[in-house]
Amino acid sequence: MGLDIRLPIGYMFTLLGLLLTGQGWLNNNNAYQCSLNINLWWGLVLLVFGLLMLIPAWFAKKKQ
Repeated sequence: MGLDIRLPIGYMFTLLGLLLTGQGWLNNNNAYQCSLNINLWWGLVLLVFGLLMLIPAWFAKKKQ
């Protein structure tokens, strides 16, 4: 069976992570100067998780 669920999950989390990281980075100094920039940090977490899903899926695809 050629279905590898890591590819769509990895693409989805990587895209969401990039969007959320970009939004957190662009709005870094606007209204949230005294608080933690949660969009930036969670965007980075989602980006890392998405890449951790994509990297093994790419290597498994190359072996076939």
